[in-house]
Amino acid sequence: MVVLLGSLPVTESLKLCHRVVDGLCGREPPHRGDYSVTWSLTEWLELLNSLTAFFRLAVGNDSSDEEVLAGLSDVSNSHAEAVLSVLKARREEIRRALLDRTNSISSATLQDFDWQLKLALSSDKISSLHTPLLSLSLDVRENGALRPITMEMNREELNTLISSLEAANKVVLQLK
Repeated sequence: MVVLLGSLPVTESLKLCHRVVDGLCGREPPHRGDYSVTWSLTEWLELLNSLTAFFRLAVGNDSSDEEVLAGLSDVSNSHAEAVLSVLKARREEIRRALLDRTNSISSATLQDFDWQLKLALSSDKISSLHTPLLSLSLDVRENGALRPITMEMNREELNTLISSLEAANKVVLQLK
């Protein structure tokens, strides 16, 4: 879905790619609010996930410039060159972040999970609002300490989470 990058001018695409790499490296990622006029939530998440996966894959496979450009054949040449320039400029930084993340993934383990399905009701629309929500509780052991994480999400957010987890699993499998 990197093709969605073509919705921005090349200079803005360049800035977005740098922000994606920032997020990949543990710094401030791009904010959806900055791009809400350009893409829907689903498109935004798909673009973010595909750009992140693309950078990870290109660095993880030590792809050449030609291989990177071939992987970006869906977008215009100028947008592909912008992505390539970000990759060239920040390749080592991405590599370090991937190594750090691989090491930290092995130190954090999911200990337990629980889920509940709720029905959200609104005071002004009690009779017409029927929004199922999923409450997901995770117990994650990180550096020896057990940390609970609780999320509540609607169907769209759950589908997005599942897609993100599947994409993350593919990346982890490729790094092995």
